[in-house]
Amino acid sequence: MTYCVGLMLDKGLVFMSDTRTNSGVDNISTFRKMFSFNVEGERDITLMTAGNLATTQALISLLEERRFEHSERDPDILTAPTMFQVARLVGETLREVISRHADSGQRADAAFNATVILGGQIKGGKPCLFMVYPEGNFIEASEDTPFFQIGETKYGRPILLRAYDRTIGFEEAVKLLLVSFDSTIKANLSVSLPLDVKTYAEGGFAPDHEFRVDAEDPYFHEISQGWGVALRKAFQHLPDFKFK
Repeated sequence: MTYCVGLMLDKGLVFMSDTRTNSGVDNISTFRKMFSFNVEGERDITLMTAGNLATTQALISLLEERRFEHSERDPDILTAPTMFQVARLVGETLREVISRHADSGQRADAAFNATVILGGQIKGGKPCLFMVYPEGNFIEASEDTPFFQIGETKYGRPILLRAYDRTIGFEEAVKLLLVSFDSTIKANLSVSLPLDVKTYAEGGFAPDHEFRVDAEDPYFHEISQGWGVALRKAFQHLPDFKFK
């Protein structure tokens, strides 16, 4: 399993993903799930993947290869004129990969399915965030749906729903996501550190910050312990329940 989140802010975009991949309790590995495609000064695109590892690796490999094989796909991810066209390209490539692996054509519930969060900006357009489904179709984030989650989403969603505000800065957004990931990690062993983090400032056309939070990171431990203490204090300050 995995957990990935993409946030839209007034300042730009924030991405965070874990790195755990497992097929049973005795087969646990670490694989990167966040990938960047960049033409400095012209575009910056980020993909985060969840689902079958063979499918997601094949997807990224095809997108990489077709940057150099224009006969295979033109435009490719680094020449598509808009983020909408990039989303179409990623969706078509994902559907193609699943169809190749499935026994009898592409199926949304096949063992080879995968889901993608896609975000970024191309010069001449605004920052965009998409969720791409196994069928190849996709939806775009909006004022009403300003963030996307894929993978093990349920444990970290409540903090996002209560505390998200698109006017916050990147540092506060990273803190919010770390709390969301800490809640997920504590509830589900299939999600774990290291965490990959990327922020993108509107109009930058290059990563604003890009780094990894590992298991020894002192700030993550401070957030994890502090959030537990804060929850207990908040609970104690709620009005007492009385039986009638």
